[in-house]
Amino acid sequence: MNTVLVGAQWGDEGKGKVIDFLTEESDVVVRFQGGSNAGHTVVVGDKQYVLHLVPSGILHNGKHCVIGNGVVMDPFDLMRELEQVESWGFELKGRFHISERAHMVMQWHRAIDKAEEAARPEGEKIGTTGRGIGPAYAAKVGRYGMRVGDILRPDFLDLVRKQVAEANRKLKSLGALELDPEDMVKLYTPMVSALMPYVTDTIQFLHENLEANKSLLFEGAQATMLDIDFGTYPFVTSSNPTAGGACTGSGISPRSIDRVIGVLKLYTTRVGEGPFPTELFDADGEKLRDRGGEYGATTGRPRRCGWFDAVIARYARRVNGIDYWAMTKLDVLDTFPVVKICTGYRRKDGFVYTTFPADLEALKDCEPIYEEMPGWQCETSHITDYSELPENAKKYINRILEICGAKLGVLSVGPARETTLRINI
Repeated sequence: MNTVLVGAQWGDEGKGKVIDFLTEESDVVVRFQGGSNAGHTVVVGDKQYVLHLVPSGILHNGKHCVIGNGVVMDPFDLMRELEQVESWGFELKGRFHISERAHMVMQWHRAIDKAEEAARPEGEKIGTTGRGIGPAYAAKVGRYGMRVGDILRPDFLDLVRKQVAEANRKLKSLGALELDPEDMVKLYTPMVSALMPYVTDTIQFLHENLEANKSLLFEGAQATMLDIDFGTYPFVTSSNPTAGGACTGSGISPRSIDRVIGVLKLYTTRVGEGPFPTELFDADGEKLRDRGGEYGATTGRPRRCGWFDAVIARYARRVNGIDYWAMTKLDVLDTFPVVKICTGYRRKDGFVYTTFPADLEALKDCEPIYEEMPGWQCETSHITDYSELPENAKKYINRILEICGAKLGVLSVGPARETTLRINI
């Protein structure tokens, strides 16, 4: 069974936990896009692990983990993360693989990212993390990027010098400090030997596993509403975290995908700039943030919080072809006397959007249309069987399924592994 798992909102849905859960029945876990601007949090027992580039499957000894060609990887972020994983007691040798076709986020990409964001006027800032992801993807599409396989070339350090010189012209035009090419050469020289043991022809590796009837699990970063094509452009990431990106970011045919699982938080959050129709600015919004611990795993930024948005969930189901939902953080809603589901956006002239519009200006004159349902006002985090859930909690979940389509596959009622309930998968 080969599975693609995607975020169905604006990220931070709990993908890391669900990937960790599904890894038990998988042989290989593949990260297919994004960079270190994403954070996946997994709780095992009394320990919390935060990963940014390394697939969450690394926390299961014996499972193979792959950084696919669709990822843009900062080598220093990766090496620090690998050292951390080893310090946690997880073996890497022979089971961690980096695609030679994956592009690298270099120090000059970070510098350009920060300089470009600083140069944007107030009100036009993207909300980038400044980690160089956008400029690295721009270099990839512009055909002047640096790939992991380039470190195997004898002229790699000359390539570094050339790239720094080109980046300095951009930095100078933005009024930012230029970089010293020789400093960059000294910085990257030891990185070559550190990365070499992991560089792999991952396309061949993955297809060999498919031919051996191994089970593959594809892990995306960010989520549908941050997709460069289908998200709230321009307030998006620079890649395709939707299901189609699993194929282009790994070299696996769509014919090899058996199912798509979408991860949904049972309310909605967003980090950074951009539209958010159900955002709350009242005590309920603060309560969601506090109860849900809604602070970025990568940046620590407080997340914007709001009620569940069925418009974007239904849109995500269509774009990704979602078969099953993995719903998370039901327990965060345990104390609310009323819970709400947004079913559409009403414009001032009375027109109702039931799908997400491409024109973000259209949302400025819209208000969310809510269905209100009674809360359950009792704790759910101790529950280990779906049938034991409060009736109002089940009604809330079932109503979401009615509106959005697809089946419920997994339900999470807390952060730990044991609070994940398998329903239909």
